[in-house]
Order: sequence, then C-alpha cells, then structure tokens
Amino acid sequence: MGIDVDRRLSRQDAQPAPGRSRRAGVLARGTVVVLGLGTIASVGLLLAWDVAPALFPGNAHLLLGAAPLALVAVAYLAYQAVIWPGALQVAKAAMLALAFLFWAVNQVLGDGPRAVLFNDLAIALFVFDVVLTMAGWPPGTNRPDDNL
Repeated sequence: MGIDVDRRLSRQDAQPAPGRSRRAGVLARGTVVVLGLGTIASVGLLLAWDVAPALFPGNAHLLLGAAPLALVAVAYLAYQAVIWPGALQVAKAAMLALAFLFWAVNQVLGDGPRAVLFNDLAIALFVFDVVLTMAGWPPGTNRPDDNL
C-alpha cells in the first residue's frame, strides 16, 4: 500500500509547519510539486543517456546519475516541511535525504576511495532508516500491521 502523495499534500486536517500561513502553505506545496517534477525530468535525462549516450558529453553520466538522487533528497525534505509530521519524523527524513545525498556524491566521484566512503555511508543510512521503520520509530508513525 503506497502513500497517496496528492492526498497528503492537500489534506485539510494536516498540521501546517509551525508559523506558516495558508498562502505560504500553498506556495510550499507548489514548490514540492515543482521539485518532484524536476526530479522526474532528471530521471528522464538519465534514461535518455542509457538509450543514446552519444547525444551527451563524455562524462555526463556522472552528473546525470547524481542529479535525481540529490533532487529527490531536497524534494523529500521540502515535502516533510509541508506536511510537518513532527520533529522526530522530520529528523528521520533528514537522515534518509542525507543517504540520498551521499549516494549522489558517490555518483559524481566515480571510482576511488572517497566514492567508496560515500557509498558506504549511504548504505549505512539506508539500512538504518529501514530498521527504524520496521521498529516503528519514531513513535506514532503509521505501520500497516500493529501486530508485529
């Protein structure tokens, strides 16, 4: 069961981020949508490189691989700021965004010891995020089956 992003972004009962006016909320939601669309467009460019790499500069794949990862990190943090599920959930989201940013840096660096370090940091954060999710942390997050 996936999250209905449109429903979450337009819910009337969602708590606004602290200190946000209704107008600022509409602007923030629009920003999230634009970031999401930009992320999808960057994935399109990445896949276009796979189909026709000759149309791109020689080292374009490094940036084309990093862009969607970095953009989704920023978009996800912006989304969390819009829906404001609480400080602990936003902190967990920041950890996930950091994992995507480390992965993006790994893509830009190509091969080498620094790339390996950023890749390992991304793996560690992704694994930690999944384990926290399975454990139901932070408290109050939705779990499909509370009998686990």
